[in-house]
Amino acid sequence: MIEVNNLVKKYGDHLAVDHLSFHVDKGQIYGFLGPNGAGKSTTMNIMTGYIASTEGEVIINGHNILEEPEEAKKCIGYLPEQPPLYFDMTVKEYLKFAAELKKIPKDRRENQIKDVMKMVGITSMQDRLIKNLSKGYRQRVGLAQAILGYPEIIILDEPTVGLDPKQIIEIRELIRKLAKNHTIILSSHILSEVSEVCDYILIINHGKLVASDTTDNLEKMAKGSNTLELSVKGDRERLKNILDQMEEIRDIEWTKSEEQGIVSLKITTDENTDIREKIFYKMAEKQMPIMDMHSTRISLEDIFLELTDNAKKPDSSKKRKLRFTWDKKEQEAVSEDEASEEISISQEAIQDTEKAADTENKAPAQEADTAGHGQEGGNDDSNL
Repeated sequence: MIEVNNLVKKYGDHLAVDHLSFHVDKGQIYGFLGPNGAGKSTTMNIMTGYIASTEGEVIINGHNILEEPEEAKKCIGYLPEQPPLYFDMTVKEYLKFAAELKKIPKDRRENQIKDVMKMVGITSMQDRLIKNLSKGYRQRVGLAQAILGYPEIIILDEPTVGLDPKQIIEIRELIRKLAKNHTIILSSHILSEVSEVCDYILIINHGKLVASDTTDNLEKMAKGSNTLELSVKGDRERLKNILDQMEEIRDIEWTKSEEQGIVSLKITTDENTDIREKIFYKMAEKQMPIMDMHSTRISLEDIFLELTDNAKKPDSSKKRKLRFTWDKKEQEAVSEDEASEEISISQEAIQDTEKAADTENKAPAQEADTAGHGQEGGNDDSNL
């Protein structure tokens, strides 16, 4: 459906997109993630033909976006981060204008506009000036123009920005509905939204692809993805001797317990290993009651922060380790013996990262990583 091959975009000496390659298959919802300045919007602008790449190519449904722009763009509906709206038009006037630009046949325009307005919930706003709409409704108008013409591919850059919780849920449902007949690429900073809606996730950092897989597979690829938290009544040394005999346990982290006579700890096990039942029977055998036991898994947020070197500062007693290995075509998690690289996040590493980020922020930014088109203006004084 979409092939991005060796894409490069330079702004002077600044490399915004660095030899980026990936492909998008038909009929799925793709989440496109990355920190600010990672090159997401630049990549989307190149994919949609808004700007040209320095090197590489983008193939849309068999058409090169630069060599056959008209044929390629017919396959794409695009909602930039700042919708390309004309504020002195009414909603219906703007959608008619967008339909003409997309060369939708005259006999189909009226019905398509009605269907699209109903789909995104702006039928009651059709005679209102866009400048008098709230930010949420402006976002819906931008989404409506992206859907017009029913393109095979819909690219959405931060589609829920400015929406209230109810509207966000409605847009999520709309995206799922659109995915039945369209391929969706969704860029968002709301990771819970991405994990809930998207089938596949692409993570980009410093213009490079650092991860490409399903959410479940990304979680499984993280070292320490299976963690068991325990509170046991008994003696710590005795408990340690029991657990040391369990081969499935990879690491033990002792935590402070507020209850006297209770030992609290975190156990990291091998991937896809569940030892809760084994621990239960072992503790019962040794007459050491389990007061609390629950398992945790690495979240998409943890994976995103780890891969983009922007992790939250942990407690000084903690050391969190995640390891990923990637191949251009297949991504596989390696065993501990086979690992070629291990990223260990500690208190000192976080401080070093923050110092480096402070230094980098002092340099002038050269990338304009936005996709705003159209006119700006208007007052958001509507209660809608």
